[in-house]
Amino acid sequence: MRAKFVRMPKYPECWESCGSCASGKVFILELLVQEGDMLACDDNILTLETGKVALDIATPYAGRVVAIHVTAGDSVDEGALLLTLDAG
Repeated sequence: MRAKFVRMPKYPECWESCGSCASGKVFILELLVQEGDMLACDDNILTLETGKVALDIATPYAGRVVAIHVTAGDSVDEGALLLTLDAG
């Protein structure tokens, strides 16, 4: 297995300057994948709720989902481990 680790991307810089979108709790609204799913690069894997907007988060890698490290309702920080993929 050639593992790839999908992490929470960096929040947009505008969140720090304006802060409007990120006001309130940032959490996972919905997981869009299950273990065993085959993903292409840029497939959406979860929807993030920020208090003002819902954002779809995509995977930067292709592969089969072998582990999901978060659940709906979890609060996630930048760099948090989301998925492990088998990119082999």
